[in-house]
Amino acid sequence: MTAQALEQRDFAVVIGLEVHVQLETATKIFCGCSTDAADDEQPNTRTCPTCLGLPGALPVLNEGAVEAAVKVGKALDADIPEQTRFHRKNYYYPDLPKNFQITQYDAPICQDGTLEFSVEGETREVDIRRAHLEEDPGSIKHVRDGTGNLDSRTVAIDRADYTLVDYNRAGTPLMEIVTQPDFRSPSEVRSFLNKLEEVLEYLGIFDSTRDGSLRIDANLSLVPADEIRDDGSISEEVLEAANRTEVKNISSHKGAEKALTYEASRQRNLVQRGKTVEQETRHFNEAHGSTVSMRTKEEEKDYRYFREADLPPLQVAGWKETIDIPELPDARRERFREEYGLDAESASKLTSTKEVADFYEQVAETFDPDLAATWVADNLLGELNYRDMAIEDIDGRLDEFARLVELVAEDEITTKNAEEVVLRRMLDDEMAPDDVIDEEGLGKADDDAVGTAVEEAIEENPDAVEDYHSGEGGALNFLVGQVMQKTGGSADPGSVNGMLREKLDE
Repeated sequence: MTAQALEQRDFAVVIGLEVHVQLETATKIFCGCSTDAADDEQPNTRTCPTCLGLPGALPVLNEGAVEAAVKVGKALDADIPEQTRFHRKNYYYPDLPKNFQITQYDAPICQDGTLEFSVEGETREVDIRRAHLEEDPGSIKHVRDGTGNLDSRTVAIDRADYTLVDYNRAGTPLMEIVTQPDFRSPSEVRSFLNKLEEVLEYLGIFDSTRDGSLRIDANLSLVPADEIRDDGSISEEVLEAANRTEVKNISSHKGAEKALTYEASRQRNLVQRGKTVEQETRHFNEAHGSTVSMRTKEEEKDYRYFREADLPPLQVAGWKETIDIPELPDARRERFREEYGLDAESASKLTSTKEVADFYEQVAETFDPDLAATWVADNLLGELNYRDMAIEDIDGRLDEFARLVELVAEDEITTKNAEEVVLRRMLDDEMAPDDVIDEEGLGKADDDAVGTAVEEAIEENPDAVEDYHSGEGGALNFLVGQVMQKTGGSADPGSVNGMLREKLDE
């Protein structure tokens, strides 16, 4: 096909993902080294002969990693075979101490699953080809200044003077989730990753706050748009004919969208100029928002897979029936709508994380579900988001926030003061609600005090009274403000409005 013909032809983006998920276990997958990294951890101190690949050291499989993998399989409605096994994937890279990675090849622990997600108001379903267990390599640090100082400034690989290797992460349990090439845009990828992370956190096997807990490799190619079938599928022949690039080690949802947007544009520009898209592995430079070539793309045969002789086949036939998983976000969202009468937006906010959903249910057990929804979904989450905080940051203080809802429900404090003063000081100054109320003098005024303030406001503002009787609506609001000022904001504005009307209409 000529360059002119290529330029006139429409091309569609085809993307498949390999998502590496760090599983939350106490120890590494094949040894007893801890997976908990301290803030001041020194490189290469959380290691042993097994995770360093020293001669004679043998791997022992972590049962917790297998349980986590089965939970993922059940959540993705995947097939879990009766027996699975491990292989050696052979390649050399500085962060791989054994020169091979223990992983799973032709007998993964999960295969043929699906995951639904929403993008731009539409529901999409992506097929999961496989999900398998493997060990994480170590980590590398590219340094530019050449001083040898471990605190030296890190840079992208193409600008580094040298590279340091840290094996503390080597052997951390990973689950690699491989999708079919079902994505047709970078925005779909970002929405899928949001949903996948949400499901993993609900399962209790994943912590998104850990550095490097989720890493993405993405394969992207362009195919002629007219080769896509009506159901969105693409023939194997068309996929094979399209050279794809693999973008490695993307570390965030936003980064994935950004990297793939750039890569799709780069490939389109090549095709439109009549050039060939090379099948290669590329690195995403997050600082520049671009991808750079790393090496030619390996093929499966290059890894020389063979069975891991030190680990026997793993029998997992009965695990699916004996391991339970919690209620997942979609099911919980639907239950919240049915059980508590919430609208779709509130139900979505209140199930954004398992911790938020659990806290809402705790509050809704005692107070009106709508009141609980307003305080958790709108007030509390809104103030947390403003401060770039999550509900996990106040995990030990949730009873204090339930107490604030109680004070509002029992009419001991005005909603306005609760929202604008008490809640904010609870977050900013880490104070208990009752302490804020005492310090600020926010106890709700009794009816006698409010009545006195109403009479004083009417007496002191004859012009506003006259305007009210003349039909000017703003006059009443002015008088309400005067009463609120006299009571220090401790009166209920609705009650003040009613009392003023009653007095003015006598």
